[in-house]
Amino acid sequence: MASSGGNPPRTAASGRGGSDASRPPATTRWRVLLVEDSADDAELAMIELRGADIECLWVDSEAALQAALDGPAPQLVLSDLNMPGFDGPRALAIVRERAPGARFVFLTGAIAEDATLPETDGVLLKHELHELPGLVRELLGD
Repeated sequence: MASSGGNPPRTAASGRGGSDASRPPATTRWRVLLVEDSADDAELAMIELRGADIECLWVDSEAALQAALDGPAPQLVLSDLNMPGFDGPRALAIVRERAPGARFVFLTGAIAEDATLPETDGVLLKHELHELPGLVRELLGD
């Protein structure tokens, strides 16, 4: 199972219907995994990645993350920081255990001034998603 809601995993290359037939396929040179409970936020992140020809797999729960990690290890995991019943630090712990070589970035709507986050490769605010493709390239060596 790739998604707790029974939805199949989605990639940034697949989009939501529409006419992407004229678009060349997204690059698969990188394995990027997006952990996000909000379908709307996941879609916004995937739009940014798709626009830069970066493919990612989206999962929306701890169980789906575990299942995704049963396949080829991701090179980068982008994870929401706050999710109901599951959070970014837990996702980080799972990724560090199951895919220790993966880079990890928190995506969040806001960070409290006094928040202490575990050490990761980055934190990106969701209102700055336009910076996501550049961050992916920087971390994975474009």
